[in-house]
Amino acid sequence: MILNSSDIQKIIPHRYPMLLIDKVVELKEGELAVGIKNVTINEEFFQGHFPGNPVMPGVLIIEALAQTGAVALLSLEKFKNKTVYFGGIRNAKFKRKVCPGDILRLVTEISKFKGSFGIGSATAYVGEEVAAEAELIFAVE
Repeated sequence: MILNSSDIQKIIPHRYPMLLIDKVVELKEGELAVGIKNVTINEEFFQGHFPGNPVMPGVLIIEALAQTGAVALLSLEKFKNKTVYFGGIRNAKFKRKVCPGDILRLVTEISKFKGSFGIGSATAYVGEEVAAEAELIFAVE
């Protein structure tokens, strides 16, 4: 199942300029989502991060991974019209710069879930190279 940005906006509440995924290319409701972010020089954050050497902020890569996980969770009927919030970020590692022209493949798998709290394993790739990875703790309200 492929979701475009208008489909994604029906599932998660994020909107421009904070919607950081362009499409979802794989979805297993409540379990896994794989998103794509086409990183372009037109992104607002590149104006100041860093002039003359544009690099996508690591915190926004983590946010894109979290949004991808939110699509997996909020696609479940029981969570329709809910919001996923950060509860924590563990073991975040940034292994490669993400620059204009890169295509980020965002993979977030829900590894534990109980009640309204859970943990997701998240990895961002450029090609086959890991750009960032983290364990995301979340709550659904």
